Amino acid sequence: MTATTRDSLLRRSLPALEVTFIIAVTALALIPFIWLVLTAFKERTDILSPDPKLFFSPTWSNFYEAFVTGEFDRFLRNSLIVACGSVAICLLTGLPAAYAFSRFRVFGEKHLFFYVLTTRMAPGIALVLPLYMFFQTIGLLGTVWAVMISHTTFNLALVIYLMRNFFDDIPKALDEAALTDGATEWQVFWRIVLPLARPGIAVSAVLAFLFSWNEFLFALMIGGAGGQTLPAGFPGLVTPLGTYWGQLAAVSVVVSLPVLVLVWFVQKHLARGLTFGAVK
Repeated sequence: MTATTRDSLLRRSLPALEVTFIIAVTALALIPFIWLVLTAFKERTDILSPDPKLFFSPTWSNFYEAFVTGEFDRFLRNSLIVACGSVAICLLTGLPAAYAFSRFRVFGEKHLFFYVLTTRMAPGIALVLPLYMFFQTIGLLGTVWAVMISHTTFNLALVIYLMRNFFDDIPKALDEAALTDGATEWQVFWRIVLPLARPGIAVSAVLAFLFSWNEFLFALMIGGAGGQTLPAGFPGLVTPLGTYWGQLAAVSVVVSLPVLVLVWFVQKHLARGLTFGAVK
């Protein structure tokens, strides 16, 4: 076999090897989630059986006990309100703030931007007590509004930081051309810059939603009985009488679904946004 033939065979076999490797890695990554889904549909006897069962009679009882007879329907509603509300507030306030940091030069802007970032750098445990006392004073402790505002405190800095970089990558010549044609700063921001920054907005919204949806500490300490979200409700399934593994798995599957659906719908913008600005 000549060297040319060997090189040709190697080039033809590489794509197949790459596909095989990707399939293997994907399968390994999906095994825990697949096992979680199977557990959600198992009876308690099948879950606690010493011999793992891949084939069994599926049941909806775990979902029924968690979301119908239990309180997780309320926790699910609270999670949706808190996550969507936090993302909406962060985008409504963070996008103009990021645009201002990107386009305007003001005295002390670097210090101001660093101050905004410090709200994200601070560990959550350091903010729980001040926020707890604040919401207790104004009468919002134990509500979804308190949890929503708490999540906004660390998601807002993330949105501003990400979107400032996206806005910096949009040529300012576009702004200047629009201003020359008689557009206002608000029109430039709304009609020109924001449409070009849609991938960045998608990335910021998804990440802010994920951080809020999965957050545990603030939801547990500040949410109380009235504002608990799904992650904060998990400890209730661990009791002195035992752990309700089936209900835990069922709730975990439901927690995963909104994230999967969201990423599915914005995956095009997400892929562009994560690589936006990587190549000049």
